[in-house]
Amino acid sequence: MTTELAARAVGATKVYGSGPTAVTALAGVDAEFGRGEFTAIMGPSGSGKSTLLHCLAGLDSLTSGHVFLRDTNLGSLRDDDLTRLRRDRMGFVFQAFNLVPTLDARENITLPSAIAGRRTDKGWFDEVVGVLELGDRLDHRPSELSGGQQQRVAVARALVGRPEIVFADEPSGNLDTRSGAQLLGFLRSAVDSFDQSVVMVTHDATAASYSDRVLFLSDGRVVDDLMAPTVETVLDRIKLLDA
Repeated sequence: MTTELAARAVGATKVYGSGPTAVTALAGVDAEFGRGEFTAIMGPSGSGKSTLLHCLAGLDSLTSGHVFLRDTNLGSLRDDDLTRLRRDRMGFVFQAFNLVPTLDARENITLPSAIAGRRTDKGWFDEVVGVLELGDRLDHRPSELSGGQQQRVAVARALVGRPEIVFADEPSGNLDTRSGAQLLGFLRSAVDSFDQSVVMVTHDATAASYSDRVLFLSDGRVVDDLMAPTVETVLDRIKLLDA
């Protein structure tokens, strides 16, 4: 890990609605995410973890405060500039694979680059596909792949454009235990082998144990920050938060 920041939130506040029915999802969150670091965000339902992820990724806007990708203030960008930034500098992995059913795995992986009019770096493509063990599945369409293989294609798609940061929202939530462990291992490899930055929302202590650090949220606020997590230390912190 390095001290260089991949992303940060400063006084991040998000309020849905207004008046007596207003709901505060984020209440002035300050958080930093290092380059080459795997950060998990945890917290109970309604704690604001997915809202924080979506605001960091520019998928939702803040009511007040700021989010930065390195030194770029996302709130200062026009919609078309924000779209380009997400396309060119971010990767996304969600529970839904969002693969195009009529395209094979290779075409799904390279689709964002094709849309952007960029050529895919063949050496980098081969390296990512090799790490994700997809070499013999590239000519198969999503319907011909298992759930775990489809999710690996989604991870490859997120990585192949060399994004500055990958955002993952419960990426193993729809997978069986074995496939989920493989996926998390591949995200871990992306950090270790490719110096990738990953921010992942999860509710699962085992998933969080793959990260370098766990940020705990409750009621829209950061309430704890755990380095070098294990399943046991994560569960212990969760018990303290629930007490």
